[in-house]
Amino acid sequence: MQIFRNKSVTQPLALWGGIECTVNRVGDRYFDQAAQSGHESRPDDIELLHTTGLSALRYPVLWERVAPDGLDQADWSVVDVPLAACRERGITVIAGLVHHGSGPRNTSLIDAGFAPALAAYAGAVAARYPWIDHYTPVNEPLTTARFSTLYGLWYPHASSDRAFVTAVLNQARATVLAMQAVRSVNPSAKLVQTDDLGKTWGTVEMAAVTEFYNDRRWLAWDLLCGKVDQRHSLWAYLLKHGATAADLLWFREHPCPPDIIGVNYYVTSERWLDHRVERYPHLRPGLIDGQPCIDTEAARVAEAPQAHLAPLLIEAWHRYGLPIAITEAHIHAGREDQLRWMAEIWDAALAAQAAGVDMQAVTAWALLGSFDWDSLVTRQAGHYESGAFDIRGGKPRPTAVARLLQQVAAGDSLSHPAALGLGWWRRPTRYHPGRRSALRQSIAAAPAAPDAAMRAPLLISGANGTLGRAFARICTERNLAFRLVSRDEMDITDPDSVERALQRYQPWALINASGYVRVDDAERDAERCFRENAHGPHVLAMACARHRIHLTTFSSDLVFDGRAGQPYVETDDISPINVYGRSKADGEQAVLGLLSNALVIRTSSFFGPWDKYNFVHRALGALEAGQAFGAPGDLIITPTYVPDLVDTCLNLVVDGERGIWHLTNGCVVSWFALARRAAVHARMDPTALYEQKSSDCNYIARRPANSALRSHRAVLLPTLDNALTRFMAQRTDHLSGIEAISG
Repeated sequence: MQIFRNKSVTQPLALWGGIECTVNRVGDRYFDQAAQSGHESRPDDIELLHTTGLSALRYPVLWERVAPDGLDQADWSVVDVPLAACRERGITVIAGLVHHGSGPRNTSLIDAGFAPALAAYAGAVAARYPWIDHYTPVNEPLTTARFSTLYGLWYPHASSDRAFVTAVLNQARATVLAMQAVRSVNPSAKLVQTDDLGKTWGTVEMAAVTEFYNDRRWLAWDLLCGKVDQRHSLWAYLLKHGATAADLLWFREHPCPPDIIGVNYYVTSERWLDHRVERYPHLRPGLIDGQPCIDTEAARVAEAPQAHLAPLLIEAWHRYGLPIAITEAHIHAGREDQLRWMAEIWDAALAAQAAGVDMQAVTAWALLGSFDWDSLVTRQAGHYESGAFDIRGGKPRPTAVARLLQQVAAGDSLSHPAALGLGWWRRPTRYHPGRRSALRQSIAAAPAAPDAAMRAPLLISGANGTLGRAFARICTERNLAFRLVSRDEMDITDPDSVERALQRYQPWALINASGYVRVDDAERDAERCFRENAHGPHVLAMACARHRIHLTTFSSDLVFDGRAGQPYVETDDISPINVYGRSKADGEQAVLGLLSNALVIRTSSFFGPWDKYNFVHRALGALEAGQAFGAPGDLIITPTYVPDLVDTCLNLVVDGERGIWHLTNGCVVSWFALARRAAVHARMDPTALYEQKSSDCNYIARRPANSALRSHRAVLLPTLDNALTRFMAQRTDHLSGIEAISG
């Protein structure tokens, strides 16, 4: 898939952007995305967002943030500076007033005072910023009503059709009154009305429900366009659940059609309803009209039609005949799938445009990422999804998505080789049930993703090592074209061998996952250790510099002497105390001295589910066998879960990151404490574990007493406890697979 510009159209698609800005209420607690992302305290964010080339920005001027205690106590300072920055740079502001919110504490979506109060706030916004001429008074009124008054997830936590109808009508009325107030100040102000356009599919037995859901998705737009009267498909439903004829006909008397229909579309937008709940033992069924039912993403069901946005855009155009913009496009996935998703959305907009739809723009949403949408923002767990920028280092770091947006804005084609190929929502491994089993079969069947054969690959050395095999496994899962090579195919210490491999495979990036790993043996085999860990990376760096290929190589916590008494960061001076550490230090310096864009990953204490030689696996294996297991309690480390390490490295490689990064799962523990922690997660009795002194472990090489790592650049990996939880599940799954094969 490739992004391109349709040069024949009168008005080319514009690139818009948006900041995830939800301020929703759960009980008496507000969840504020702008506060979580740190945007409110970074005045330079607007300049950074502007570098993407966007022409308009959906920006939060939110009622709950500006005037939570009433207009007389409004604090405009929270938006004055960023709005002025937008104006100075010529960025069109689309002001959002309520974003999945329910207003200040003295109102709610089912309060009769919600609409006039929001209108008063809208008028105050327009008076203060008369130059703003695009507004979204209420984002996704139908979706917000579903979450708040049908599912009970957000305030006011109702779960009835009556509350839902009230909430939709209140938000639609609030939009009409808000635009009246805005236009009394700025008559040319435009309404950009957003909602989710997802369609529902299902089994024949669910046909009545799917038809109702597909009629219901239009309701907010229909009300604003004055389309709801006695002939409307939902007329009887609305009257049954609390609306009066006067309530509904008020919108025909006060039409407020959007100037732009804003379509929000996610991979989860198109749904599948299935009455056969037994087919989905891993999913929790819900009830629809008393009938158990599975409601899941259509993309994960083989029977569902292939999800595509273009037909939905054309459907909206035929219904309303109004200009359309895609106002949210975002996916939480590996970086290459984020690129693929954006490419697919842009191409869908162009396809709709070619079919005659008045398509205005595509909005890159969640430019700064978002928090806790895995729980629909019902708890604050800090689950972060990056966007065009990754904010985990404090200052937002541009990702490959930001560079893609720059290409889009300039009218160029998408050039990143990692973006070629099918996104996960198009791959056969996506289906329910048993996705892990299907994935395991696909990995066993092919060493590379099935549609990747003709694409420029990642070249990965270390075919016989834990890390190289992990990269191959996860590249397959993520559908990244790759070649995993052994020493026979590419000896990293032989310049001619490396040159032949580069000529043969024409990679866009090289990942050096090979090297000498036996710390104690290195003391007796220093020549070989330095050849693999220092000379080899030097050879690779020279070749990558010559071919302008991105290089990633791995170093170790053992480049430090352990005397700092605290975790080491990337800028700390190195001082290795054993042969292995010196070889890694020399390798770092050789690579960074030759390649300014090389990526050097320092990491520590691997453990993973796919080999039986790592420390955690050996500790648990001993306990399972009823054997005692000793580990030093005076050596401090930061363990690293291999799948997390590889996933994060691949994102950094796609981003084109450079320099030294420390990547671990963050927890500072001793080897003994790690064994105990793993036993607890495995629900095993840890009493057979015993603590040793490192001096009793018969090590040949000296070990630093405290080689823990932390990063001053960004903490990108999940916590150790999170990793151990997934390790236990994946280890069990992996061992079960081995038993099934051997059986």
